[in-house]
Amino acid sequence: MGRSLSRRSLITGAAATAVTLAAAPRAYARPGNAAVAAAVRAEYLHGWRGYCAHAWGHDELRPRSRTGHAFFAPGHSFGLSIVEALDTLYLMGLDHELHRAADWTERHFDPVQDADVQVFEAVIRLVGGLLAGYRVTGRPVLLDRARELADRLLPAFTKSPTGIPFSHVNLRTGAVQGTTVALAEAGTNVMEFGLLSRLTGDSRYYDASMRSYRAVLARRSRLGLLGTFLDPITGRWLDRADAGPNPPTDSFYEYLWGGSRLLGDAQLGHWYRELTNSLLRHCTDASTGRLWFRTVDARTGKPSGPRHQSELASFYPGLLGKGGDLRRGRQYFASWDAAQRRWPLLPETLDYATLHAVDPGHQLRPEFANAAFDLWRITRSEAYRASAYRWFQDARRLRVRAGYTIATDVRPARPVLGDLLPAYWFAENLKYVYLMFAATPRFDYSTGLLSTEGKLLA
Repeated sequence: MGRSLSRRSLITGAAATAVTLAAAPRAYARPGNAAVAAAVRAEYLHGWRGYCAHAWGHDELRPRSRTGHAFFAPGHSFGLSIVEALDTLYLMGLDHELHRAADWTERHFDPVQDADVQVFEAVIRLVGGLLAGYRVTGRPVLLDRARELADRLLPAFTKSPTGIPFSHVNLRTGAVQGTTVALAEAGTNVMEFGLLSRLTGDSRYYDASMRSYRAVLARRSRLGLLGTFLDPITGRWLDRADAGPNPPTDSFYEYLWGGSRLLGDAQLGHWYRELTNSLLRHCTDASTGRLWFRTVDARTGKPSGPRHQSELASFYPGLLGKGGDLRRGRQYFASWDAAQRRWPLLPETLDYATLHAVDPGHQLRPEFANAAFDLWRITRSEAYRASAYRWFQDARRLRVRAGYTIATDVRPARPVLGDLLPAYWFAENLKYVYLMFAATPRFDYSTGLLSTEGKLLA
């Protein structure tokens, strides 16, 4: 669940305006579970076929113009949508498409391009996708590619005096840049790097992750809170705002829990509990009658900034539930469920006191479905299936002839469409809903672990 910076972008500060909220909640007659799973699979295939027809080998599809789009660097392609899709194709039983995608990856994926890539995105999307692809296919070349790419990313960690990685690295030269590093960038790598160390017997990847964690955790405030941006050279905070589960800090906490489960690392679990307790103590806001999370000054705990909530934070109810606080996980999900009932498509940013749209765009985010899936796995409550099904049906408003697309404004009765099918759509969105209804033997519903990008790592 995926929390990535380009897809989970910063709250922009766009001016909040009083807008008319969507009409009454949509009511959809829900067929049986098998029929829902079949419908979800069909919509996934619709998007996949659009990509294959118009952007095969490119990172992403622009479905309205029917062209390809480079995600990491202009003029460079990593076949991002293909790599993102590998384990989803497996879980949905689309074996012919899986073999085609794995064949392309083996033959054409190039981890040594002369391109400056964002380390965070490359780890969770490419290294994670290759590892998940290796896990579901057993093809050793995919593991080799994951290791080659990780080796090219390591200079971002090893060239840092503090161990906090630089934000960007050139895959061919090893040159690093980017000294404003978001908290999520510093700590969203231990699941992929830890698994890679386990599979290869090479501890360098896990060691790099843990060195970065220790550097960040050593800089907690006396309240146990963290800032948002650091300088990897000095290790100093560049601000004092603890954004809690909002980007660009969100997946830092997610990977403490996920890493502890995947790797059996008690230290990661201890850090998760400590930081979560601090967030719950200082960042919660129930003044509206619902549970939300506000940004606070990490040193004083006092609220700072407007009462905005990024849609990207809607993953957090699931993490709270998985982390042992099911009560507040349910409460926070109810807050987002109320917002999802008011808007056919969740805006990028809400004023949580009024549910007015601050940023009215919609980037085909998967976070709400991710939380519904996580809480359903814990409780098996039909309420979470109902929410996920409504979310799925609402998302079909963004269906176009060549796939699905983002929206630039969800306030009109018909959303204003953009022209991009983000690669993470192939990794996450429909995977969560499918798994809730399919009862597939290809996923272990008791112990299966997905990364922040929805990659099947265990």
